[in-house]
Amino acid sequence: MSENRRPRDRPRATRALALILGPLLLAAVVAMVLTWPQGSDPVGQRAGLVDVDVEHVTAQVTGTRTEQCESTIEDRLPDGTQPDRVECLRVLATVTSGAQAGTDIEVWATSTITAGDVPDGTRIVVQHYPAADGAPEAWAWSDFARGVPLATLALAFVLITALVAGWRGLRAIAGLVIAFVVLWQYVLPGLIAGEDAVVLALSASAVIMAIVLYLAHGFSLRTSTALLGTLTGLVLVGALGALGAHAAHLSGATSEEDFRLAALLGDNGASALRGVFLCGVVLAGLGVLNDVTITQASAVWELRTADPGASWRGLFTGGMRIGRDHIASTIYTIAFAYAGASLPVLLLLQIYGLPLAQTLTGGEFAQEIVRTLAGAMGLILAIPFTTAIAARVALAQPADSLRPAAGHSHAH
Repeated sequence: MSENRRPRDRPRATRALALILGPLLLAAVVAMVLTWPQGSDPVGQRAGLVDVDVEHVTAQVTGTRTEQCESTIEDRLPDGTQPDRVECLRVLATVTSGAQAGTDIEVWATSTITAGDVPDGTRIVVQHYPAADGAPEAWAWSDFARGVPLATLALAFVLITALVAGWRGLRAIAGLVIAFVVLWQYVLPGLIAGEDAVVLALSASAVIMAIVLYLAHGFSLRTSTALLGTLTGLVLVGALGALGAHAAHLSGATSEEDFRLAALLGDNGASALRGVFLCGVVLAGLGVLNDVTITQASAVWELRTADPGASWRGLFTGGMRIGRDHIASTIYTIAFAYAGASLPVLLLLQIYGLPLAQTLTGGEFAQEIVRTLAGAMGLILAIPFTTAIAARVALAQPADSLRPAAGHSHAH
């Protein structure tokens, strides 16, 4: 096709993307509506597993003292023995919130906390158990109050993002907030309610990616191309994850916390845990897929701008040269991210001296391996697909329309 006919292909490319993305996103929204969990009470409260009368309040430490108390399983020594009595830390504090504000209380700290961890003035969270059935009220240690430092760190993150990335960075943060709202209000309750995990993950991911990409990068053929590549990659990741989980006989229950969750979920326990794993596979691929598809679409657009006379093959070949470099670095990113998250488990296995083959094929590591490989394969396959579509769509636009306006940054 000659260069002077390519501008007339722009509406055709726009219509083609709209005809593909429109039904996909509409199907995702409809699926969310049909599978939206009903009811507002947490499952633990409905089953009577959570004491709704317990109040979590903040308190300020006024002092500590060390006392002798009976040992627990947490005090087991390296040689396997358990002492009769150990030193325990008693924390004195003043309640600073709730109806009991101003009350002086004493609580036992957990075994890993020392007096140096809770100097006077430290803000903590305690549990208040009201008097009931003849038993007096009681107070118990819950955790440190981390709201102020975490809020400060979050504010610093927003400010730095605004200074470096401007409004685009702030729009990306807004999209991230919306994404976590979707996860909290839709995906997690849906898993608890026993909805199909793949439907939950794919429909939520599609809606999240549409919001995040268009909010951060604006409505354009470039963004739409990246979105199509991302959705294709997500489908591949979900399919490969489900296939890997079935072939490796992964149930989703590999740790004590998993079995406890299964017990809390009752009849939905086993299926919900499998759903948690499959959802995790898809959601883990969101960020990386978004990164590589935006990069590939932007790379092809830049190649087209630099060489207005380039053919589809030339744009695809040039884009894939960039994509191959990105594949190599992203695989390392995924692998080391999972290794870092699993570091405590790796340390325990090193201490126990289990054989490497047995360790890697065990349930917990097998899950991570399937999750990593499914995400990596979906990512790798999404790159040539996105590059091919981007090259075709970029050719449909006149070269002078591809260059961004002054002051406008590229998508990636």
